[in-house]
Order: sequence, then structure tokens, then C-alpha cells
Amino acid sequence: MEYVGRAPCPPLDRFVDDIYCLSGVPRHRRMNIPPMPSAHLFLNLGDPVLLRDSAPGVPPAVLAEGWFMGLWTRRFVVEYPARVRLVGVHFKPWGLAPFVGVPASELRDRWLPVDTVWRRSVDRIRNRIGDTGSAAHTLDVLEAELLSRLAEAPPRGLDLVLHAGGRLVTSGGAVPVAALATEAGVSGNHLAAQFKAHAGVTPKRLARIYRFARLILAVDARRPTGWPELAYTAGYFDQAHFSREFKDFTGHTPTEYLALRRRFPAAPGFPPDAGPMPAD
Repeated sequence: MEYVGRAPCPPLDRFVDDIYCLSGVPRHRRMNIPPMPSAHLFLNLGDPVLLRDSAPGVPPAVLAEGWFMGLWTRRFVVEYPARVRLVGVHFKPWGLAPFVGVPASELRDRWLPVDTVWRRSVDRIRNRIGDTGSAAHTLDVLEAELLSRLAEAPPRGLDLVLHAGGRLVTSGGAVPVAALATEAGVSGNHLAAQFKAHAGVTPKRLARIYRFARLILAVDARRPTGWPELAYTAGYFDQAHFSREFKDFTGHTPTEYLALRRRFPAAPGFPPDAGPMPAD
């Protein structure tokens, strides 16, 4: 499967990490996706994709056209068709706020069809892309759509979240949340309320996801892995807490995850393999 991605132009880069195309035959049909610090937009140009929540009793969603996903705080599984043609957007955790007009708390751990937010848009976007459009053309179309949807004035409180969120990014989630509030000159309760409104979770919970992402992306299965050192570097100071959170986020113990990563190494230069793991 081919991945073509790029970072968007300003001002989209304040809210979007990258836009990308996936096409071709997947190496693995089912991928286990751990929580990562991003929200998503998927536009499906091919056969349906299944999204399966790890929470018990939640029916799978059939991604036949397009879906928004808020920040995900637990793992989920993507089940690809035999051939893939998918366009995606990785939003920053707070990045959906100026595009969808839906409180982020209502999108946390949920998927929502694009047309319920952007009325009658999916067919128009797909028609502009066409059946044989190149990856570059596809990304141009999607970037233009995002620019046209970007609110002229950011929602109230978003600038505060952008500033504090930037500190979480640069620290890998290691900065104390109390320090974020102090630097911003607001109370901890006010900061938490703004993060819930624009990212769907408190800064403390988002910091946990950033710490985990920093850890999981640092794993190199080709070399001996010292989990205590990796955990400490990522900001985990309690090994029991680290082990529980790792199992919650991946479905595996650190030892099991490392064994799987050695059996199924990430493809070089293929970001969709960096954190996710085959679920088969």
C-alpha cells in the first residue's frame, strides 16, 4: 500500500499535522490503532472500511463515504478492504474546532459521518477528485476544502488551547499541567474547561496520550529495548502505572508488543505503521 502525505500550508498548519492518501493492497487487513494525539477526517474513495471500537458492545462502523473522528482515548481497529483508496487528515487534538462547529467533547471516542457536519459535501469532494486523480491532485482538493471551511475567527478560548497545547507538543506531554495554567495566567479549572471544549479531554489526559505517543514511537525493535529507561524518558515515573496504561492503550503487555513489532516491523517511511500494529 502506498502512502503519500504532506504538511498543509498556513494557516491550516496551526490545526492540521498532515493530509495523506493511502492506496493499493494493504500489507495487513486489520490494524490495531492505539490512542494518539490527533483527531481525524477520513474520506473513502474505494470499498468500505470497517472501524471497530475496543469498547465491548459497540457495533462496527462501516466507512463507505466519509467520517470525522474526535480525539480517541482508547484503541480501535481499522479493517481495510482488499484494495484501499482512502484520503485522510490528521488534525491536531484541538484542530477540529474551527472546522466542524461541534463541541469536541461530543466527538471524543466517536465517529461521525462527514455529511452530518458538512451538509452534502462528500459527493462533491469525490467528484472533484475523480476516479483516477493523482495523489497530488487529491491532496490539493482536500486542502482547498479545508481552507474554505476554516472559520475566519477562531472559537473563543481556542487561542489559549493552542498556546498550552504547543507546550504539550514540545515537551512530549511531560510539562506539569499546573505549570501550563500558571504560564497562561488562568486557573486550572478554566484551562481544563477550554481543553474539554476544543480537544474533548482535559490537558492532563491529553498529556498522558502525548507521553504514550512519545514512548511508542521511540521503540526500536531491532535493538535491545530497556522499557524502564524508555518509560522514564517519556515521563512515566511509576512502572506499575506504565504497564497498566500500555496494556490499556495497545491491548498488549510491553513484552508482547515488542515480540509483535519484531515479527511485523514498521515499513520505513510509512507513518501508518509507526504506532499501529497488525491485529491479526
